[in-house]
Amino acid sequence: MGVQISEILPKKTIEVDDLKGRTLAVDAFLWLYQFLSIIRQQDGTPLMDSKGRITSHLSGIFYRNAKLLSAGIRPVWVFDGKPPPFKAGTIAQRSEAKNEAVQEWRAAIAEGNVEAARRAAQGAVFLTSEIIEQSKQLLTYMGIPVVQAPSEGEAQCAQLCKERTVWAVASQDADSLLFGSPRLIRNLSVYGRRKIPRKNVYVEVKPELIELKNIFSSLSLTQDQLIFVGLLVGTDFNPGISGFGPKRSLELARKLKTIDEFKASVKWDFDVQPEEIFDFFKNPPVEKNVKILFSKPQPEKIISMLVDEFEFSEERISNTLNEIKSSFDSSNLSSSLLRWK
Repeated sequence: MGVQISEILPKKTIEVDDLKGRTLAVDAFLWLYQFLSIIRQQDGTPLMDSKGRITSHLSGIFYRNAKLLSAGIRPVWVFDGKPPPFKAGTIAQRSEAKNEAVQEWRAAIAEGNVEAARRAAQGAVFLTSEIIEQSKQLLTYMGIPVVQAPSEGEAQCAQLCKERTVWAVASQDADSLLFGSPRLIRNLSVYGRRKIPRKNVYVEVKPELIELKNIFSSLSLTQDQLIFVGLLVGTDFNPGISGFGPKRSLELARKLKTIDEFKASVKWDFDVQPEEIFDFFKNPPVEKNVKILFSKPQPEKIISMLVDEFEFSEERISNTLNEIKSSFDSSNLSSSLLRWK
């Protein structure tokens, strides 16, 4: 999912405390997919209530955002809208892969292979309209702004960052950089002590800061050339050119100045023309001058939703709400319109 070029991008490991007081645009769909993929039982079964309704996303949203708020970080969740028509092929391929993962998961469960079941289950993630609406509802109860993008969420995140409404975009993928975001924060959805899959080893995952200006200076790239790198490696809209990994793509992109030169340098045999994708990265559909409003959390509604409806632990939810309240009272989150910092 997304443009996978982080290995070649100059980055800086930072502490969570370095982000205190910052307002960040969260790539909502990516975070939800992560929560639904990771927050599961040992055999890969997602968290569910007694009615069989999935609750992994609600757990991830509540507890991760509670940690961010307690750290003085102000998240703004940005949700995807209508995808561009040329994304249809990618969506169909992903849907097919998910269905195959479901079959692999069920087969592993039947065989009693717990490890294989968990691996397969992480690819069997479906983001339904019900999950999306539940997520928006919980975020609203927590006082966290929700922005609905007209199209790609990361394009809207980048727009918020370019307009200095937020300080950076929080995502694992580099797509927002191709859309022109000045800053990207990786690992914010998973920072902390994490177990390495299939190993009894734990590592401390820390946030990473990637700045667009450093990409240009360190890699000798322009914005257009960064997009060329993405087109070569593969984006959400094209599968990439065979034989081109991040490093080889970087070498070629540095030599190209226009999209016409790009087309003349590669064998492009996809249905979607490269200039169409290139133009989309340069001028995506976005809402401009979005006003970001934080509000006080609504403990009663949070408890009603999580405890009464979805059967979360009342004690744990209440304790976390007290932590959120403390951080809220000691910060300027109650400001009606937050300033960029």
